[in-house]
Amino acid sequence: MADESPDRAGEVDGVLAALSDPTRRQLLDLLAAHGAASATRLAARLPVTRQAVVKHLAVLDAAGLVSGDRVGREVRYSVRPAALDATARWMASLAADWDRRLARIKSIAEAVERDTR
Repeated sequence: MADESPDRAGEVDGVLAALSDPTRRQLLDLLAAHGAASATRLAARLPVTRQAVVKHLAVLDAAGLVSGDRVGREVRYSVRPAALDATARWMASLAADWDRRLARIKSIAEAVERDTR
């Protein structure tokens, strides 16, 4: 992450850490597929307790991946794609850097091969 500001690097680190857990990825998938939902509704679709879902949602919220909005007595969570988009851009940039490096290595190897014929 050499070309990133410390704030952006921290955001990417938080997203990657949050996404490292399969339950959190499932929660994000459920919210993306079905829209805003309460922790109770989400817990009904997963093999974990409501309390566990609330803890996982707190991690996703801290990473900027979801937000909770109070509606009456419950909190409904929804996906916030901006942090995920920033992480995807970082990953694409990293992949492009490696592609350039590998193309350069290939070019050098081909030049050496031509010169040794």
